[in-house]
Amino acid sequence: MSLSEQIMADMKDAMKAHDKVKLNTVRMIKAALMNEKIKLGRELNSDEELTVLNREKKQREESLADFVKAKRTDLVEETKKELTVIEAYMPKQLSQSELEKIVSAAIAEVNGATKADFGKIMKILMPRIKGRADGKVASNLVKNKLS
Repeated sequence: MSLSEQIMADMKDAMKAHDKVKLNTVRMIKAALMNEKIKLGRELNSDEELTVLNREKKQREESLADFVKAKRTDLVEETKKELTVIEAYMPKQLSQSELEKIVSAAIAEVNGATKADFGKIMKILMPRIKGRADGKVASNLVKNKLS
């Protein structure tokens, strides 16, 4: 089942269950996917869909941080629920040890030894972990291994 089909099915389920948070979140995801489709002028492939989901997730995480800072507990709870819905459509996240193995393999592949090799390593690493790990965490791991 494609992501679009899954979203439509989940939207129907959320309507039947009267789950407003899930329904609104799924509608936002659907709208973001549709906007990207219109922008590109063609159907989205799975990588592009994942990019849109990552963008939506990152927006919610930034909003969550702002709401926590502003002590808006009502918005914090709603945003956490939205994040949970978005994460359900994303691939399983890599564990720290799995990420370290992939980083080590990328460093070995480039024969990276210094911080000058950072860009080459990240260029190889990012497509391998796309959507399955945070880029900042991966970047910090590479920096630590190169120093």
